[in-house]
Amino acid sequence: MYPEAQLFVDGGWHAGDGGGSATDVVDPATGQTIGRTPWADTCQVAAAVAAASRSFPAWAELPGKERGDILRRAADLLSDSLGGSGEDPSTAMTLEQGKTLAESYAEFASIVDLFRWYADQAERPTSRVEPGSVVGGDVTVRHLPIGPVAILTPWNFPASLAARKLAAAFAVGCTAVVKPAPETPASMLVVARALDAAGLPAGVLNVVNGDPVRISRELIQAPEIRAVSFTGSTPVGREIGRLAGGALTRATLELGGHAPVVVTADVDVAAAARTLATTKYRNAGQVCISPTRFLVQRPILDEFVDHFVAYAEGLRVGAGLEDGVDMGPLAVERRRRGLLDLVERTVDAGATLRCGGEAPAGPGWFVAPTVVTEAPATSAAMNEEPFGPLAVINAYDSDEDALREVNRLPVGLAAYVFSGSRERAGRLVAGIEAGTVGVNTGVIVHRDSPLSGIKDSGYGSDGGLEGMHEFQHVKAISEIPASRADG
Repeated sequence: MYPEAQLFVDGGWHAGDGGGSATDVVDPATGQTIGRTPWADTCQVAAAVAAASRSFPAWAELPGKERGDILRRAADLLSDSLGGSGEDPSTAMTLEQGKTLAESYAEFASIVDLFRWYADQAERPTSRVEPGSVVGGDVTVRHLPIGPVAILTPWNFPASLAARKLAAAFAVGCTAVVKPAPETPASMLVVARALDAAGLPAGVLNVVNGDPVRISRELIQAPEIRAVSFTGSTPVGREIGRLAGGALTRATLELGGHAPVVVTADVDVAAAARTLATTKYRNAGQVCISPTRFLVQRPILDEFVDHFVAYAEGLRVGAGLEDGVDMGPLAVERRRRGLLDLVERTVDAGATLRCGGEAPAGPGWFVAPTVVTEAPATSAAMNEEPFGPLAVINAYDSDEDALREVNRLPVGLAAYVFSGSRERAGRLVAGIEAGTVGVNTGVIVHRDSPLSGIKDSGYGSDGGLEGMHEFQHVKAISEIPASRADG
């Protein structure tokens, strides 16, 4: 039921380093080991880098339409595998990551959409001509693939985060080495198999796994790697940035957040609470853009809390493969320990626990959907990203007060505004220090727009045309006719 994890290097499927080094893959719903992630040794990482470097010139020269056609075929293969007569890859994702089967299905479906969109973008013009400053001359500005790239992704969205980066890289003509999270290897390999079956040339995609610190260092410091794209925590992102800076390698860093929400008194309270609670508990709150610090205008606070808590308490928590489950377990056991400790420290600091805050009896890494209110600004949950099913709801009076709290922390990945006034929402958005903002919606990641952070949430963009630009360099060519050239 759970597929064997392998390495994918230079178009071939391989076992690990031969020494038996591996990471256990554990089902978060049971705590039982279901597989092993083989580790790549230094030679296998070097082989992956060499394959990406060798295949780059031909892949970069391939017409954009042909690269796009491969993405389209891979999208069709993935689409056919979802809900078909064969083994649905959603099952493997749920087994290794814990999210519900519906959420796993939606993640793979989003990759189908991404691949098709980037396939179209692969045919876009990549150059423009400007008149320049010399009479009779012009300047051609070309956006060219930067070269082989390294892609480092975490376990919360084990397929789509890497696929989003890969699709942009492939569309512009880059080759790639991907290091997914060792806790969730099978999901990324589903994508790799679809691309392989779609006719992706050998070496264009390579997938290695193992010791995250060693492999990340070996990839970033390899001179053939021209860019690294990382999604993960801010502390790890700082180290990735340091390594990339030392190698003068371009880095795109999509790091942690602690997303604030401002809810003004003129909203439909029940609708806003339901939308935000749905967004909060998606993937058990293990989402870098998950709303966490809820600032609700005082006149509607009690009503909002009542609706929000009722929704949280109505969620069915259980194994993701079970019918009717709304929220699965946390993906890794250390997150459960950390979240329960965070709740305890926050309540000890004076917050009120409204629901949840406990691990249900039995196996697995479950935490009940949790809501705390009246949390002091100095309390743990108001300053540390929960990365789990915890919502902190506090009152605010003026919009100026709300903005001070919104911008108090050094992170700036995502934020949300719910307001009945477009003008008021616009003023709030203008004052928010974040790269991505949702207004009256919890859906802020789209195939055709970027996800970008500022401050300690990183730099660069994932997604949209901006995501393609992260994998391109610019060449400007100034030219005048030979007859006008200086003697």
